[in-house]
Amino acid sequence: MKPWENGTLHPAEDRPYLLAGDTPFFWLGDTAWLMVQKLKRPEIEQYLRNRAEKGFNVIQTSIYHWHEDTNAYGVHAFHNMDLSKPCLEGPFTYWDLLDFIVKTAEQYGIYMALLPHWGGVYRDGQITREQMEAYVAFLAERYHDAPNIIWVTGGDVRGDEGYEYWCRMGQILKSRNPDQLVCYHPFGRTTSIDYFPQEDWLDIHMFQSGHSRYDQWEQDEIVDRGLDTYRFGEDNWRYVRRVYEMTDGRVPVLDAEPSYENIPQGLLSAAEPLWRDEDSRRYAYWSVFAGACGFTYGHNAIMQMADDPLRPGSYNCWESWKEAIHHPGGDSMVHLVRLMQEVDFSHGREASALLECEQGERYGRIALFGNEEYLLGYLYRARQATLREGCLEGTVEVYWMNPLTGVRSYAGETDFRERRSFLSPAKEYMPNQDWVLILRRKRCNT
Repeated sequence: MKPWENGTLHPAEDRPYLLAGDTPFFWLGDTAWLMVQKLKRPEIEQYLRNRAEKGFNVIQTSIYHWHEDTNAYGVHAFHNMDLSKPCLEGPFTYWDLLDFIVKTAEQYGIYMALLPHWGGVYRDGQITREQMEAYVAFLAERYHDAPNIIWVTGGDVRGDEGYEYWCRMGQILKSRNPDQLVCYHPFGRTTSIDYFPQEDWLDIHMFQSGHSRYDQWEQDEIVDRGLDTYRFGEDNWRYVRRVYEMTDGRVPVLDAEPSYENIPQGLLSAAEPLWRDEDSRRYAYWSVFAGACGFTYGHNAIMQMADDPLRPGSYNCWESWKEAIHHPGGDSMVHLVRLMQEVDFSHGREASALLECEQGERYGRIALFGNEEYLLGYLYRARQATLREGCLEGTVEVYWMNPLTGVRSYAGETDFRERRSFLSPAKEYMPNQDWVLILRRKRCNT
């Protein structure tokens, strides 16, 4: 069943998660910023089918990204680059291809999270507020009846760089299509709540946890230019906590741009090592187990749809997106989705208070999530997790799940009449060191 067949996608009233009708919806996004500009119809079909079969249900893409205003067929989006005047003449327009993307995604049960334009379009003066109003009204009307649209304002830009502009864009989209979610994709290592804490047009909060390491503070200085009052490094779970604290845990939040798989650490130097699949999982599990309503994965080649054998893409990308869709980071995301759906994540919560041991810092951190029926722990590095007496009642079944493969290994039964310890099975010779601990109350057969 496609999610919108359960009802309109909306934030739950009593908890920070999304519902489609009355059914919990776990957002698993992929980053395909340049899909509209780079892919032709057969490639769009290939990409969307691949992602749907791997559990992705949201695709983030930019309708108009930068100084280019043509798609892969060389068709222009606007007359004379005037964003208030879409080109609608001819047998096959830019907008016909976007219609095809939206319809194909609908067939596969995927929401399209569409940015009307990338943030730099406004920042570089390519569009005026009056042009934006006409353009966004055109989009809202064209996709008014599409059941699988999420609107994303911003696009890697600070909300205080054009606060009124972004608010007006959000207001138009929400007022004309009140049943479609509206959110804001912020600048690196900030959250939308930093700029838009109480706006009526914004339904969920996004943050961009960024692409640099803990020790790359000089990169953070370049990025935030000293304008931000906090720095979380790679601790993306802290953004979830920040939004929870500012909203009393009432508004959904997710990491909409973590470190991409196979992108240089820190972005700026090709000499730096690349982020790998285990890093993608770390960002996913850390944020989701902190209470995020989902997660958006990204890959260096896929986000820019790189496919030119004669020259590298941006950020030292030498791969084709057609190779990258088979890489392990994206493949392993489905195991997180299935696990969260299986345990009814929407009634879970961050549960680190149940740890009897030190939670740990940075890569040694234990992330814990659950409720009265289950507990889930994520250990990025090999260590022992000790949980308090009385964590779960009755007999508890114990599993270790390999988050790379999704394979679960039964580890017996226990109870919590006293504190219990669980040692991660990670070994140095294994391809990945991260593991997921699954504890579930045993149901008696009647």
